[in-house]
Amino acid sequence: MIFNFRFFSLAIFFMVLSAAYAKSQTYKLQGTVSFDYDKTPSATLSLLPMGLKVHTDMAGNFTFLGLKAGTYQIKSTAVGYKPVSFVVELKGDTVLKEIMMEEDLEQLQEVVITGTQKEVSRLESPVPVEIYTASFFKRNPTASVFEALQNVNGVRPQLNCNICNTGDIHINGLEGPYTMVLIDGMPIVSGLSTVYGLSGIPTSMIERVEVVKGPASSLYGSEAVGGLINIITKKVSSAPKFSVDLMSNTHLEHNADIGFKSQLNRNISVLTGINYFNFSEILDKNHDNFTDVTLQNRISIFQKWNIERKYNRVFSLAGRYLYEDRWGGETQWNKSYRGGDEVYGESIYTSRWEMIGNYQLPIKEKTFLAFSLTSHDQDSRYGETSYIAKQRIAFSQLTWDKKINKHDLLFGAAVRYTFYKDNTVATSKAYGNDYEKVWLPGLFVQDEIKLNQKNTLLLGLRYDYHSLHGNIFTPRFAYKYSLNQFNSLRFNAGTGFRVVNIFTEDHAALTGARKVELNTDIKPERNYNFNVNYTGKLFTPDATIIGLDVSLFYAYFTNRIIPDYESDVTKIKYDNLSGYAINKGLTANLDLTFTWGLKLNTGFTYQDVALVNDGVKQQQMLTEKFSGTWSVSYHIKQLYLKADYTGNVYGPMRLPLLGELDPRNSMSPVWSIQNIQLTFTKFKRMEIYGGVKNFLNFTPAKHTPFLISGSQDPFNKNVVFDSKGQAVPTADNPYGLVFDPSYVYAPNQGIRLFMGFRYNF
Repeated sequence: MIFNFRFFSLAIFFMVLSAAYAKSQTYKLQGTVSFDYDKTPSATLSLLPMGLKVHTDMAGNFTFLGLKAGTYQIKSTAVGYKPVSFVVELKGDTVLKEIMMEEDLEQLQEVVITGTQKEVSRLESPVPVEIYTASFFKRNPTASVFEALQNVNGVRPQLNCNICNTGDIHINGLEGPYTMVLIDGMPIVSGLSTVYGLSGIPTSMIERVEVVKGPASSLYGSEAVGGLINIITKKVSSAPKFSVDLMSNTHLEHNADIGFKSQLNRNISVLTGINYFNFSEILDKNHDNFTDVTLQNRISIFQKWNIERKYNRVFSLAGRYLYEDRWGGETQWNKSYRGGDEVYGESIYTSRWEMIGNYQLPIKEKTFLAFSLTSHDQDSRYGETSYIAKQRIAFSQLTWDKKINKHDLLFGAAVRYTFYKDNTVATSKAYGNDYEKVWLPGLFVQDEIKLNQKNTLLLGLRYDYHSLHGNIFTPRFAYKYSLNQFNSLRFNAGTGFRVVNIFTEDHAALTGARKVELNTDIKPERNYNFNVNYTGKLFTPDATIIGLDVSLFYAYFTNRIIPDYESDVTKIKYDNLSGYAINKGLTANLDLTFTWGLKLNTGFTYQDVALVNDGVKQQQMLTEKFSGTWSVSYHIKQLYLKADYTGNVYGPMRLPLLGELDPRNSMSPVWSIQNIQLTFTKFKRMEIYGGVKNFLNFTPAKHTPFLISGSQDPFNKNVVFDSKGQAVPTADNPYGLVFDPSYVYAPNQGIRLFMGFRYNF
């Protein structure tokens, strides 16, 4: 009995000891990750529920150490590849079978169309294209695409008038007339589009914005000398059934974006977007008796139709209507003073509609017929000066996309008809009539040659016949060398041309403050340019993603058309530059995505934009030497909160003065607009956001004795002129100045709070 008891006690002891040993014993879990592409980043292996993470080595191997027996979920992730998840029952040291990861083309190879007029992977495109998604613009919500572009490196919305607040888009220092605006790849071809084409596009309709910095005249024509901004609207199939975005701020600016889609029948679906913007508060914080910010009442309606066809052939139609009533001027102005000389005001009525379409022909070959129609009516009063203009543009293009062995060919025939009529002296002097009619037929060919896995060559040539200026040839050359899957070098070169319509581009001529002198024999500009670009992605061992995009650019202009503000302060003289102009510089973008949730996008541009006349080099007016942008985002998941800090900074610009006695600075200071936003994301379909815009409270009025010259006498009734028509200093006008609102370089709107919400169904 004693023996049995001792034996039993000993057995129990060893059983407890064995259990304790088994409980304390740890194991290792090993494996190998393979990819369906031979050059890859490392993969990140996550072990749940413990939350452990390891990374593969150069051979794709990984090891988890110190694991206890149990059931675990393994998740393998890598940038550009579809995640893989599976469950492992761990009872001892285990070696997993090979984990195969499949490339995720949608994640890795963003498809772009702007650079070559073809849908192509961004990594494979021989032309560098920058992509900005809808989420990028949500980090600093604005009432128009024009304002939203302030956070894109190398792209600057430039205000051209202190009173009416009209503006254009500068790309790498080149003004708005050198920038082409497209919607869904179709050019909204007009100088007026750079002023009004980016206003009132409902942000709820935007899928992404593609930006090409550099020439594209061989594919898109004369307006594409400086670059392209292509607004890609949402596909009807992927858009939410209903969306709304409402925003207001403490300056009482109110913006509403509403979108909805409907299915008319099995084959036809329609996406509709409505934008309404209203600002009707008179602000005069610099006390010059003029509005600091233009008052606006704007409505825009956008509709896109998608028609399903056999064999997935494309057929889409889209249209937009914009009406805007804006005015700025003396604070006591109302519409009864419109066009008179009692109280100064600048009042602009704009009515604009656009229609674009794309139809794939019902043949075996990949052939598309695309078109755009635009109509723009403007009725404006700048004090006593009236500007009444009509513009009608019809554009059509037939393209044939054909692949033959290593050659990816694109043949195209295009025709553009422009009718322009206004009531100014410029039109009658330039064209011998009060209207302009221009036919511009053209042919182009592009050959993208895949020399081998690493080398791609693109050759292009466009021929246009301008009914006023004759034959125009614009060749194009691009070369791409792939260092590996994620790193590429690109070289682009070509020529461009620009035919000018003065008043669709320069609102400074319309204030009534200056007389206009126009050379009747202005010649088209010619441009020669090249750029070198490096684009790459790097991956650190902790799975941080580093994106880098660096470009060197150079452009040389002959017959540059310039306005002369300085030789006679009472006039604007338009003529070809007798010398030449240059535009050169460097632009770089850096993107950082950390595994712990922080995202950083920053960019820097240095540019030298100058006019060289009789051997004298001078910085172009209203053009900064350097600029920078940034966006820092962090998602605090525990609090359901996203934080965004965005901003920009601009170097000094040369500003237009009105003579040697003008007390204002000839150069602007270094200035910056910075914003903070918080977004609450707890609710599944709704976001609530708010923050501070321009929290540094920068306004140009703080850095100069006054912005608007002669604001106390906007009709120059008390100005004394000499025999040459120049203003003479008097006791009431000690600086000898005339009324002029063209001294503007930055928005004159200070700090303000904003709040809004978005809802998607």
